[in-house]
Amino acid sequence: MKLVSLDTLVKNPSISSESAAVASAPFDQADFDTHVMTTYGRFPIALDRGEGCRVWDTEGREYLDFVAGIATCTLGHAHPALIEAVTRQLQKLHHVSNLYYIPEQGELAKWIIEHSCADRVFFCNSGAEANEGAIKLTRKYAHTVLDIEKPVVLTATSSFHGRTLAMITATGQPKYQKNFDPLVPGFQYVPYNDIRAVEHAISDIDEGDQRVAAIMLEPLQGEGGVRPGDIKYFQQLRKICDETGILLILDEVQVGMGRTGKFWGYENLGIEPDIFTSAKGLAGGIPIGALMCKKFCDVFQPGDHASTFGGNPLACAAALGVAQTVERENLLQNARERGEQLQTRLKAIAEKYPHLFTEVRGWGLIQGMELKADIELTSIDVVKAAIAQGLLLVPAGPKVIRLVPPLIVSPEEVDQAAQLIEQALAAVAT
Repeated sequence: MKLVSLDTLVKNPSISSESAAVASAPFDQADFDTHVMTTYGRFPIALDRGEGCRVWDTEGREYLDFVAGIATCTLGHAHPALIEAVTRQLQKLHHVSNLYYIPEQGELAKWIIEHSCADRVFFCNSGAEANEGAIKLTRKYAHTVLDIEKPVVLTATSSFHGRTLAMITATGQPKYQKNFDPLVPGFQYVPYNDIRAVEHAISDIDEGDQRVAAIMLEPLQGEGGVRPGDIKYFQQLRKICDETGILLILDEVQVGMGRTGKFWGYENLGIEPDIFTSAKGLAGGIPIGALMCKKFCDVFQPGDHASTFGGNPLACAAALGVAQTVERENLLQNARERGEQLQTRLKAIAEKYPHLFTEVRGWGLIQGMELKADIELTSIDVVKAAIAQGLLLVPAGPKVIRLVPPLIVSPEEVDQAAQLIEQALAAVAT
């Protein structure tokens, strides 16, 4: 297959008078690269402002945003409800220590509990922190309740749980662990959606003072290639955990807060976790993370865990504003309907290019298109070509193109995105 370079594809879309009027001063990429660590492989655009499902770069070019901060901007950009919630709270009180009661934190925790299977909530700043908290809670529960001296947590190959040292260990992808050893002990990996592998792992690990204390999985693997969990697998997993006392932890950082057309990913699987985590979409882009659990495994005591910024008034007010807007504007239904529409359009594109694609899969507004393994074309190639057409997409590994637009996306915007993907494919593949 012959690929066309990005330089050949990049165009200069016309700049509307409105966009040009608000465009910032020219962006100095060299100056940026001089001062900021190179921990990201950045695409060569600098985003300046957004509205709804659209963003504009510093040169005034407009893009349809199907990345949404990687499944984070639940209400899109500059949504009036989020602006109002944040502005109102900033004018009142934006941060205090958790040494004191924070009413907004209590309101948000109550909302989460009323809309999930959780009984208790701990707030932090990110998904990685929420997952770290879940492991700390698991280890204390294992030591104090299950009497396990060396607790082991099973996670899945191709998983992704965050960038802290413990969470890259939990992440079942060696590329994230390279050169960061020694890794944190107490994790082992099993193939995703394979119940026999779980059973064998439990049997092999449970010996002497070492036992499996928890199984931590994503309801749908995001970074691992947009791979939905199998309902039968998760129901069998729930049965195993009930019979053995093993905790079931679900990482909802990417799929939680309405992205799948339900508030939580586990609702698609017909089971309830003992512990689950959330972050990205919870406050629509304002940093927050949350660790939720059933009452029976809430073994934390004062001093066991803490977070300076976690659950502060500003973040909680933002999250509550997002949650209430998702309910009020019926965005769960929109996520389901637009997700079906998007998947239908993507499958039609895949059928049009059978030599490129193997599968389209996903739930709601997290959809993935998998490229064939034996072709030269990569997800990065398609993402770059889409940028040239005015559409933002995100890879999920080298062969999967991920689409995660805001939950407010319209039917017209879904159709436009599909059209731009076709234009991008026509440009890169001959």
